[in-house]
Formats: sequence, C-alpha cells, structure tokens
Amino acid sequence: MPEMRFVITWPDGEQETCYSPSLIIRDFFTEGERYTVSDFVDRSRKALTIASDRVEAKYGFACSSANDQLARIESAAVPFLDKAGSYVRCDSFIL
Repeated sequence: MPEMRFVITWPDGEQETCYSPSLIIRDFFTEGERYTVSDFVDRSRKALTIASDRVEAKYGFACSSANDQLARIESAAVPFLDKAGSYVRCDSFIL
C-alpha cells in the first residue's frame, strides 16, 4: 500500500508534514489550494478514515498512524475554528 505525506500550513504560518497510509489524500486536497479550517478538518477526517479502512481491509487491522494523524489535525485546528478568514493551505505532496 503506497503511503504518502502532505505538507500543510496552518493559519498561524506553522508548517506541518502530515502522514497518510494511502494516496487517497490526493482525491481530497490539491497542492497549493487553501481550505477553511473546518473544511480541511472534514476532508482530512474523510480521507484518513478511508485510508485506515483500506489498511484494515488489506491487513486486518486499522492504521493507528492514520488515526493518530487525524487526532493531531483535529487538535491543532481547535484554536482556529472560530476565527473567520482562517485557512489551511495544502502546500505539497510527498510520495
């Protein structure tokens, strides 16, 4: 199963490299695009859940790394959720 990383920039300018056990991220994000924080979290939740489900279908267990990454995204997003005009940028994919 091909894994990947995707680099994002939070509204405060902090860059973060995120992990996915599947290339499904490319179906939910576009390099260089900005997403409202709530949309970014929602897309991440959908994509990383699908990615974890694919691991489970292949290996018989969910991907704890995908679940950990989702938890990190959800936690990091909290300070920005109520701030109008806050966006997360998907900078690049690392395959």
